[in-house]
Amino acid sequence: MKGMGNMMKQAQKLQAKMAKMQEELADRTVEGSAGGGMVKVVANGRQQVLSIAIEKDVVDPNDVEMLQDLVLAAVNDALSKSQEMVASEMGKLTGGMNIPGLF
Repeated sequence: MKGMGNMMKQAQKLQAKMAKMQEELADRTVEGSAGGGMVKVVANGRQQVLSIAIEKDVVDPNDVEMLQDLVLAAVNDALSKSQEMVASEMGKLTGGMNIPGLF
């Protein structure tokens, strides 16, 4: 039984470290882009989009669909990078263990 108590303490420590890391990751940002940088999106570690910057040259009233595609691609790029950042940092914390439902 003593081993079980020790394991529970380790799990609680890991949980506290994970909570702290999630707070820290919320403050870290990544940038995604599309169209050679014509559309840039900044997201944080919570996969929240913080800003979108669009160069004036890419705004064409006759081709709104292209702009929509570029914004969508940049958002997806930023969110993908954010997920990779979180997975990488959590992997360091868990020693590479794949814990289902963790992130």
